[in-house]
Amino acid sequence: MTSAFDFSTPAQPHPERTKAILRQHPDVRDLMGRNPWTAVILIAVVLLQIGLVALMGHLGTAYWWLALIAAYLVGAFANNCLYVIIHEATHNLIFRDRRLNKLAAIAADLPNILPAAIGFSICHLEHHAYQGDYDRDADLASHWEADIVGNRWYAKAIWLFLFPVLQVARPARFSSISVMNRWTILSVIAAVTFDIVIVLFFGWNGLLYLAASVLFALGLHPLGARWIQEHYTLDPKQETFSYYGPLNFLTLNVGYHNEHHDFPSIPWNRLPALRAKAPEFYDTLESKQSLSRLLAQFIFDPRYSLHSRVVRDRMRAQPSPAA
Repeated sequence: MTSAFDFSTPAQPHPERTKAILRQHPDVRDLMGRNPWTAVILIAVVLLQIGLVALMGHLGTAYWWLALIAAYLVGAFANNCLYVIIHEATHNLIFRDRRLNKLAAIAADLPNILPAAIGFSICHLEHHAYQGDYDRDADLASHWEADIVGNRWYAKAIWLFLFPVLQVARPARFSSISVMNRWTILSVIAAVTFDIVIVLFFGWNGLLYLAASVLFALGLHPLGARWIQEHYTLDPKQETFSYYGPLNFLTLNVGYHNEHHDFPSIPWNRLPALRAKAPEFYDTLESKQSLSRLLAQFIFDPRYSLHSRVVRDRMRAQPSPAA
């Protein structure tokens, strides 16, 4: 374990790889665009969650244990899918109109209980533009997080369990980034209204199901391992990793992370085609095949800590030209 982040002298790898791929495969530009059918998935998954909330509410708090089991086995996948849809909306990959994408993000955020969609959108675009810049990249853990957690297995497990809450609070460390605007206010109003309606119509067991779904979707669950998969590394020579396992089917190809960073203007359903068009660029990179195995490795391997990330100064953290 290291007690500090790995400092990188070279700039982030994505802009140069983007240029190289476009030189050799100019037809990659044909993959750029939007997928409005993502909105249909959004509606279907939100309705699924509301239906399960109604079921848990009908059963009542005596079945709290069933709410937790259902959240782990079903709700986690639903909420994770909705989080990926928020991510798609962040890059305006659903509709042409930016306002419709923001509304889609707010709608997808409703079953997540805490209103995080707009703040995530703002910070995520900064992450793309300034990958590895501690003062701009909210994807990096705060120093106090890394210092407290260290490489102790139980501390890493607790950190992952609390990750959804920590992520919502993390933007507060940035003086140069403001997540407060009219869209944030609308998001808060929508989320609070949704939560109140859930409790009034379906009771506390319904809300428990949603809360557990969020915690599992983004935290201590194989799906939560994607936060480790994306940029945590034991070899600072590679700082972004893709996952090519079967869970991509349920998570809208969110595992194709190198591909996404290289071409954030390509929607989720075309990322496998990007890899197929440029295999010489992606098949030579280390990738992950099992999120469950990675989750266990991150928790129990003492070489992993929250410092297992690459950082760089601001001048070398530059956005991809395809962004």
